[in-house]
Amino acid sequence: MAWFWSGLGLAALAVCLACWVLGAPWAGQAGPRAPRSPFWWPWVLALAPACAPWVTWSMRRHLRQWGPRAGLAADWLPERWLAARVLLAGVGALLGAAVVALGPPPVLAAGAAPAGALLGFLWPDQVLRRRAAARRLRMARELPFMLDLLTLCVEAGLSLPAALRQVAGHAPPGPLRQSLRDAIALERTGVERGRWLAQWADWADVPGVRNLVLALAQADRLGMSLGPLLRAQAERQLSERFARAETLALQAPVRMLFPMVLCIFPCTFLVIGFPVAVKLLDAGF
Repeated sequence: MAWFWSGLGLAALAVCLACWVLGAPWAGQAGPRAPRSPFWWPWVLALAPACAPWVTWSMRRHLRQWGPRAGLAADWLPERWLAARVLLAGVGALLGAAVVALGPPPVLAAGAAPAGALLGFLWPDQVLRRRAAARRLRMARELPFMLDLLTLCVEAGLSLPAALRQVAGHAPPGPLRQSLRDAIALERTGVERGRWLAQWADWADVPGVRNLVLALAQADRLGMSLGPLLRAQAERQLSERFARAETLALQAPVRMLFPMVLCIFPCTFLVIGFPVAVKLLDAGF
């Protein structure tokens, strides 16, 4: 029976390699490969037309919402995203079939390929959400300095749109600056300032940016001075950044408890207890 499962796993790997080698010319017909594109990008382009009829509006809304938040490139159209998920599902199914070669019980062997396909299909969405969370954390760190720069531009006499353009052009490189650039690009298409600022807040998905956009909209309606308002926003974000740092510092001992108990304490007890155990053994205990 073990030889049977081993042969089945090797056959699955052989089928995977054959599909890759024989399908490479077909995938290459989808278009030339960009210099920085991954090696599997032609396969995505080749599968995209077949996946286009299966793209739902829910998938489009999901990608439209989480794509900018995760910094996804504009090349990732909904049908290409679905094609990538289908491709990973096929790879997961083949890997699940290859696991059968290890000789698991028949019940586990029967569900290995479907489980691999399901994991491969759901994995891109999880990666997208993790990238969005990491990008959100980095933008929250960049926001206080950007607010200081915006305050200086406004207090120097620039209008708010001009100050935002200066910040987008001269701020340190980062995801917050890139999201602001993308939002300012909407202004060239005729979108009014309130709408592209709201779009910036939605793309950034950072509470500080949302508070800033709401404060700017309120100041625009009430005719308030922007200098003191932006200065207060900058001080508030700086204090919140220090508060987050203090919270993480307080969480550090709790996070260090598990590796200390698992790794450091046993070694310490071993070093202390070994001489005692040797003396007890020499004494006849």
